[in-house]
Amino acid sequence: MTIALLIAAAMLLIGAVCAVARMTMGPTVLDRAVALDVFVALGICGLAIEAAYGRHTFTLPLLLVLTLLGFVGSVSIARFTQGSDDIEEDPS
Repeated sequence: MTIALLIAAAMLLIGAVCAVARMTMGPTVLDRAVALDVFVALGICGLAIEAAYGRHTFTLPLLLVLTLLGFVGSVSIARFTQGSDDIEEDPS
């Protein structure tokens, strides 16, 4: 069980480092927003692994709130930012 936990933590850490790198190097706001959403999802996964390893349910409300905030944040950013320039608009 400990080996699986270490492997999962290492994979989440690698993903978090890649997400932070994308947040700092992202050329557009949407790239940074997606990287932030991935970072929040990795945090949710880390909390879920900790809850499964500790065999408790204290973090489930926190997981629910973080999931809702991640969804609402990404939808609101997608709604209120201007579209990318590389997508052609419909001429009709």
